[in-house]
Amino acid sequence: MKIKLLLTAALVCCATLIYAQPQATSSSKIQEALKLKNEMANTSLVKNIEFTNIGPTVMSGRVVDLAVNPVEPTEFYVAYASGGVWHTTNNGTTFTPIIDNADTQNIADIDVHWASRTIWVGTGENNASRSTYAGIGLLKSDDNGETWANVGLHDSHHIARILINPKDKNEVVVGVTGHLYSTNKERGMYKTTDGGKTWKQSLFVDEASGIIDVQVNPNDYNLMFASSWTKDRKAWNFSGNGNNSGIYKSTDAGESWVKVSTEKSGFPTGDGVGRIGLAIYDSNTIYAIHDSQFRRPEETSKDTSKEMLVKDDFKTMSKDDFMALDNSKLNAFLKQNGFQEKYRAENVKQLVSSGSVQPIDIANYLEDANSLLFDTPVIGAEVYKSTDGGTTWNKTHEDYLEGLYFSYGYYFGHIYVSPHNAEHIYIYGVPIVKSKDGGKTYSSISASNVHSDHHALWINPENANHLINGNDGGVNITYDDGENWIKNNSPSVGQFYAINIDHEKNYNVYGGLQDNGVWVGPHNATESTRWHGSGDYPWKGIMGGDGMQIQIDNRNSDIVYTGFQFGNYFRIDRAKNKNTYIQPKHTLGENPYRFNWQTPILLSPHNQDILYLGGNKLMRSMNKGDDWEAISDDLTNGGKKGNVAYGTLTTIDESPFQFGLIYTGSDDGLVHVTKNGGGTWEHISTSLPKDLWVSRVIASKHKKERVYLTLNGYRWDDFNVYVYKSDDYGKTWKTISSNIPTAAVNVIREDTENENILYVGTDNGTYISFNQGESWELFSKGLNAAAVHDIVIQPEAKHLLIGTHGRSIYKTSIANIQQMNEKKLTSDLTLFDVSSIRASSRWGAKRGSWGIPYEPSKQIEFYSAKTNEVLIQILDTEDNIINEFKSNTDKGFNAANYDLTYSKKAVNAYNKKNKEKPLKPADNGKYYLKKGTYTVKIGDEKTKLEIK
Repeated sequence: MKIKLLLTAALVCCATLIYAQPQATSSSKIQEALKLKNEMANTSLVKNIEFTNIGPTVMSGRVVDLAVNPVEPTEFYVAYASGGVWHTTNNGTTFTPIIDNADTQNIADIDVHWASRTIWVGTGENNASRSTYAGIGLLKSDDNGETWANVGLHDSHHIARILINPKDKNEVVVGVTGHLYSTNKERGMYKTTDGGKTWKQSLFVDEASGIIDVQVNPNDYNLMFASSWTKDRKAWNFSGNGNNSGIYKSTDAGESWVKVSTEKSGFPTGDGVGRIGLAIYDSNTIYAIHDSQFRRPEETSKDTSKEMLVKDDFKTMSKDDFMALDNSKLNAFLKQNGFQEKYRAENVKQLVSSGSVQPIDIANYLEDANSLLFDTPVIGAEVYKSTDGGTTWNKTHEDYLEGLYFSYGYYFGHIYVSPHNAEHIYIYGVPIVKSKDGGKTYSSISASNVHSDHHALWINPENANHLINGNDGGVNITYDDGENWIKNNSPSVGQFYAINIDHEKNYNVYGGLQDNGVWVGPHNATESTRWHGSGDYPWKGIMGGDGMQIQIDNRNSDIVYTGFQFGNYFRIDRAKNKNTYIQPKHTLGENPYRFNWQTPILLSPHNQDILYLGGNKLMRSMNKGDDWEAISDDLTNGGKKGNVAYGTLTTIDESPFQFGLIYTGSDDGLVHVTKNGGGTWEHISTSLPKDLWVSRVIASKHKKERVYLTLNGYRWDDFNVYVYKSDDYGKTWKTISSNIPTAAVNVIREDTENENILYVGTDNGTYISFNQGESWELFSKGLNAAAVHDIVIQPEAKHLLIGTHGRSIYKTSIANIQQMNEKKLTSDLTLFDVSSIRASSRWGAKRGSWGIPYEPSKQIEFYSAKTNEVLIQILDTEDNIINEFKSNTDKGFNAANYDLTYSKKAVNAYNKKNKEKPLKPADNGKYYLKKGTYTVKIGDEKTKLEIK
């Protein structure tokens, strides 16, 4: 049987060789796509459909850089990895987004020439994480973000650092990291002396090695240090080190560079050199933090008689030694490492004694890709210092810097030296720590209100105790060198992986976020500071870690299924405040299940006790996750050797027409269907592009045989659009990408009421089709270019919700959209129903002695088949015109605001007729409608307006 399986795996491997790997999308194609998207924004039928951001904000999102006004540090800019650039002039009390009108929200670095107020933004975050999005080059603004110009390096993808000459705003040096998942030539060091009109590549290392950090002497723009980084990221493996990682020096403002991390310098060289961060105090004193991937010295041989057992003990343990283990010691190990209850000392020894299990299986049971990542015995973070301008380097500390990186050194890699004292330095990873003795010893300055995972720090040149920190949870400020911190999280920049809704009358929205857990809140909660008075923020955190998918029992919304990365899921009873861990466990002796970072889960639409969860096999529980069975064999290509979980399921859906009609998609491009609850499976992606991530598979709610599919090439730097439809259970596929501009696709959603309407979310936009994908329209009003990770419809409220990875959650009504059919789309005008409104004595009334009168407004919504001008009339029950106004319309959906008033002409006519009870003006001088039923009329179209 094993021989057969190995042969099958070999055949699969060989079969994939005949297909070319997905290729990185050219920068020219990306530029064309951005142009097309901007054109669509002007012509789209839905360009006037407005979205509202509903937050949440308090958990924030990943900060990658800060730019602080050196003269007035209460003014600064914050760059978010995928949430744009925000500006504050009141020390972070409030922020204003300044890059929403640009073609991307994916930011790496920001620098400001304060004398001229010129802002430079490097796009494409350079932290090589799972959701590090590519950029589009360098953006520049001379008007505080009102307008942006792209000034080149379009194929850079990820930019490390921008250094503007404070004496010449046109002289700029840029370090380019380059592509994340593929090789490219546009990486290294670049320089312009004409404000970005032309660029010179002053340093090129190789096509796999870019520049990860560049720093300048604060007193001499001519002196710079840069660090190169050799890395190779794939969906299944990340190698963050190589021979060409090193440190370079320039003494002519970036015109030329010399490598200073030579074998004689004392700084590490060779294949184990990882990411390097730099800090410059003056021309002589330079610090570097190095993520060393060299192995630590071998520990002493394993001793099974020692007090505690560790996983590696079992790799070389004989059967006799295993049987001789003390049961209490073995039980302690099994319990601490999460083995199922059935695996306790006596049971496991019986399995080993019978020969069905070997001692090494104990270790194998624990070794999934994530555990291997954490178990890697590397040196990790280490700090070096040079006091002779980079010629020689010495490590500043003797011991390992444990607990700083936790094997995620590629995600951090910065160091800072105080401008006030060459011995005062700061480094960070998960915690943030400081040293007051040049890096010999360190103390933590983390705090309970400071998120872990740090990425940016600013030290006030006028006040050594004043620091601003940017992390995965936003911005923090301290005035006592980290003893106490202020939290500044008002921007709506949450990085959602997935969202969902319940069916309560005042329904709630749920979402899982990057490194910020899972949150839930009412859909109509407003973002304000009013909650500071009660201490009760409307959104609540219900899970930690990286928040993942959420399923809510539609019989009882207190029962929620969610969790964190790599399939660590729980059943939460919110009413009882009880969490039950429900991750499926493999059998001892069986290979561990592989779980994706974003493991998919699904409650069956036919029975809310039935839960599906995807590892490399599809798991099903008939009792809410208490017990599991695999209802498939491996539904992937079997995984690949690497340190990232791969060969995993990424999406699951079950048809509402038939229990057991289930579709799955994997991260390595396989799509399967079963029509009998897992009894048999059919591979249905043989005709589709290979090796792409299946980002979504959706079983139609309108036709049993219909299924929709999206593929995503992000992890190959392939940003082409892959959207498909099948009307025969996936036997044949039709591409429905049509006119969607080039960008990786994350989600497709079918409308709940209108089978012709589809919604698609890409890495920079949201689209709607009224004809099952034959053509697409762009949503844009109230939105920006943040990546869309999820789309959900709340059917009772008729709301469309968009979960973005960088700008939290957006909402709009789709009640009018759902009514559209071919006839209405081509008719001259369709007037939609106007919802009733409750009359109020507040209309036009002053609010206190100082307040501005409240003025109501009601939107009159209609669809026009052409661009023109329409006359909108408001009639009373006797068909008298009580107000009318003209509105310019666009082709498509329109909304005109009516202020609920009588016109002066109508007031005079009414008062003349009703002298005993004339209309009386409000405090603002306007005459508002009384309770009653009115008619809204546009041409021949009429609808009612009821004021209760």
